[in-house]
Amino acid sequence: REKRRWVRRLGVAALIGVIAQGLLGGLTVKLMLPLAVSSAHATLAQLFFCTTVALAVFTSRSWTQDRPTVEEQGTISLRYLCAAAAATILVQLVIGATLRHSATWDKPLPTHLLLTHIAGAVAVMVVLGSAAVMVLRRHPGNRFLTRPAAIALGLLGLQLLLGVAAYLTRAASPNDPQPLNPMVAITVAHVAGGALVFATTIVLTLRCFRVLHPRDSVVSSSEFVVQGS
Repeated sequence: REKRRWVRRLGVAALIGVIAQGLLGGLTVKLMLPLAVSSAHATLAQLFFCTTVALAVFTSRSWTQDRPTVEEQGTISLRYLCAAAAATILVQLVIGATLRHSATWDKPLPTHLLLTHIAGAVAVMVVLGSAAVMVLRRHPGNRFLTRPAAIALGLLGLQLLLGVAAYLTRAASPNDPQPLNPMVAITVAHVAGGALVFATTIVLTLRCFRVLHPRDSVVSSSEFVVQGS
């Protein structure tokens, strides 16, 4: 039913991604959780999730209906700043997956990976926080942009708190006889929070590219849809 070829191709990519994810999941169990395969499995899960989020955005009524384009404001492009935030989050997710699978519960986490993950959290906070605040300040009346920006800020704050909680429960786990429920629950919540932050940033980025254009290059949103189809 989808007339846009690139959307159909994205759907095929999602299908291929979930098949690859199943194969990696089988290898992870078959090979007894090797670090490289486990990290790839966790990273691909995030990518597949955000691919389905992008498909939902591209096929939604809010995307396909005609919208007036808005001229970019300020010297920093929101479109590219949001894209940089999404890329930073993806790198942080890869680092987090590598850290999570680098040691079992009865061993301490590698210090260098832990510090890298903390540095990545700071980078995400700065880049995504700056992008969301700029959206809220520059386009306060445009809910198409401000809603995902506000949600991203809220999720970012919650994710930072979950990260601290995950570290504290994980730091105490080597003294436990087995992985206990508090550590497992908080770690899972932290992983889910990372996925939600990534997904919301993807939505914000796509919407910025949908309605924002550089100065002196504003075209109608109907032209944008035709060009992308």
